[in-house]
Amino acid sequence: MKKLLFVFTCSFIFSCTAQENSKNEFSKLKNPALNQRIDSLVFAYQNLDIFSGVVLIAEKGKPYYHKAFGLADRKNKIPNKLDTRFDIGSMNKSFTKVLILQLISEGKLDLDDPLGKFLKGFKKEVAEKVKVKHLLNHTSGLVHYHTPQYWDLPIEEKGIDGALKVIRTIPLEFEPGTDQAYSNAGYVLLGAIVEKVEGKSFADVVENRITKPLQLKDTYLRDKYSVPNRAIGYFKNIKGEIQDNEYLQEQPTPAGGFYSTTIDILRFYRAMIYTNDLLPAKIKEKDEQFQFYEANMENGGAITHAGGFEGANTVHYEILRDQISIIVFANMDEVVAEDLGMGILQLIRGKKPKSPQLPAEQCVYQAYNKYGIDFVKQHWDSLTQNFHPADPKDLILNQIGYEFLFEERVDAAIELFALNTQLFPSIANCWDSLGEGYLFKNELEKSELAYKKALEIRPNLMSAKKGLKEIAKKRAN
Repeated sequence: MKKLLFVFTCSFIFSCTAQENSKNEFSKLKNPALNQRIDSLVFAYQNLDIFSGVVLIAEKGKPYYHKAFGLADRKNKIPNKLDTRFDIGSMNKSFTKVLILQLISEGKLDLDDPLGKFLKGFKKEVAEKVKVKHLLNHTSGLVHYHTPQYWDLPIEEKGIDGALKVIRTIPLEFEPGTDQAYSNAGYVLLGAIVEKVEGKSFADVVENRITKPLQLKDTYLRDKYSVPNRAIGYFKNIKGEIQDNEYLQEQPTPAGGFYSTTIDILRFYRAMIYTNDLLPAKIKEKDEQFQFYEANMENGGAITHAGGFEGANTVHYEILRDQISIIVFANMDEVVAEDLGMGILQLIRGKKPKSPQLPAEQCVYQAYNKYGIDFVKQHWDSLTQNFHPADPKDLILNQIGYEFLFEERVDAAIELFALNTQLFPSIANCWDSLGEGYLFKNELEKSELAYKKALEIRPNLMSAKKGLKEIAKKRAN
């Protein structure tokens, strides 16, 4: 099964990176040599043509490094500037969570409230079993809604209402509360709950409760195509060819899609983490995320918030102990902002950052074409270093294989799909794609075996069931 484009799939992480037990890091920011090393690191990414954007480093809210790089609009040669607005992707989820916690603190919501209390039209098991706490913590069992059904909607319907229509039709992938899977659908549902409770649009609630009080004047919550001074997103396909992401037309949702600047996002996260301007202390004390923050205030670890999709990547690293903020906005493909931001964090800590590398799909594609399948298998780990840690690596060969099918290089596609089943034998999608490759070549027996293996792993995998029906039709004819 070919991977669909899932907008806002980038991680929204609350994690501690390496702990630092040394004294306060801030003195290092005043060192001119550090600025030069950061410049050199950014230029290394630029030389590979995998980064353009804005980098901000601040201490206690005061910027000490703030520079723009590359172009916001390649066609019209418009450079990125410090006030260029970027799509922040899943950083929206931070805004959504703040709203939910505000409503809980006001007694308008409860973590154990079921979904069906606010939203109608869901199957009984979903309406009753999925709770607000499951949606917040990505444990609801409702995962992706970016299906062909969703993408077929006109752009004006690709918002909360359109997403709800699709989410009502998707099955639970697991019993709510028993597992965890990153969920864009869950945060759309949280936004819909906010609208129901407040009786206003999600954007209006964000405006009234967050952006206006914090004076986030460069944060845009509505139609991205009307945002002034907007960075256009760019990404490279498997072959390394650059293209923009303007075709990914979608309205901003509670899961992603706001546009903002590095300064506005710095102000938002500082208010969320260090003050009670957005959330009262009593609600923070009860929330796992803020408990995690508190536990890391003294050890020098860095927490992370990130967002992105094809052609956009944003990241915020915060050394809580020293109130050092590292924010990187990129109008190029993930995971470049996260990698560059981590490299800057390493430089601040006096460590050597990893060297920039082309995206994993490009590395594997080039290696296969030049050296063949055995080389890819032997060097898999080194070829796939630059891949988003939140995404399963089986997607790499899957995407390249479908590119080969599109080019009618069927044998090459099958070879890659087969390697994928060796590397990831417990992933149903790998076997499903292999089945499709053999079906394309009309090798029905091999196709049938692959599809059946996929169904052994995931009995309800619709694409595998469809493939077996297609095989039956071919045999009947």
